[in-house]
Amino acid sequence: MRIARLSAAGLAAGAVLALTAVPLAASAHVTVTPNGTAAGSSTVLTFAFSHGCEGSPTTAVAIDIPESIESVSPTLNPNYTIEKVPDGDRTAQVVYTAITPVEDGYRDTIELSVRLPDDAAGETLEFPVLQTCEVGETNWNQVAEEGEEEPESPAPTVVVTEATGDEHGHGATTDEAAADAHGDHDDATATVSDAATGSTDTVARVLGIGGLVVGVVGIVLAITARRSRSDA
Repeated sequence: MRIARLSAAGLAAGAVLALTAVPLAASAHVTVTPNGTAAGSSTVLTFAFSHGCEGSPTTAVAIDIPESIESVSPTLNPNYTIEKVPDGDRTAQVVYTAITPVEDGYRDTIELSVRLPDDAAGETLEFPVLQTCEVGETNWNQVAEEGEEEPESPAPTVVVTEATGDEHGHGATTDEAAADAHGDHDDATATVSDAATGSTDTVARVLGIGGLVVGVVGIVLAITARRSRSDA
């Protein structure tokens, strides 16, 4: 009976692990995360991966740049050599080649600074990625049609939002956004500091007044005690 229970528990655990492995395998993509999406703004795109090609270490990552993006600045990475592949006057592809292959199961990131098109609000920009490994490769270039399920090897995408910011209709640049955030932080810090100072002053005043009251009461009690002794 005990053996039967252990067997049933083992089967149940195996089923749970099998079901859990499905979403984990499905999430093993190359992803992109922008720090801003406003049309006409500068943004840093962070491409991330944490897997190889069926277990084989990653040796290179080639990122295709949409034709509507004219300005691309790859971020230096000490583990990669970087090549900008031109197409006329624009950069059509950026290739990061690993100096030391990235083992399967280790997360790594690559960053590109780009300027989003001025008139791309509402559009989805695709950044196909070719991941090359010591053995094999994976081309992350599939795009799901509207209403369909996500493909097996989806291309990283960025949805551009409406422009915000200056009078030219451009979104705030990364530097401008950082400066605004720093200014807000300084203002918040000053407010907290002022509040703390005001609170400290209030406490000091209350303690001072309390001390005076206690002192006066002590004097009155002393005088009363002396008078009582004299009368006695």
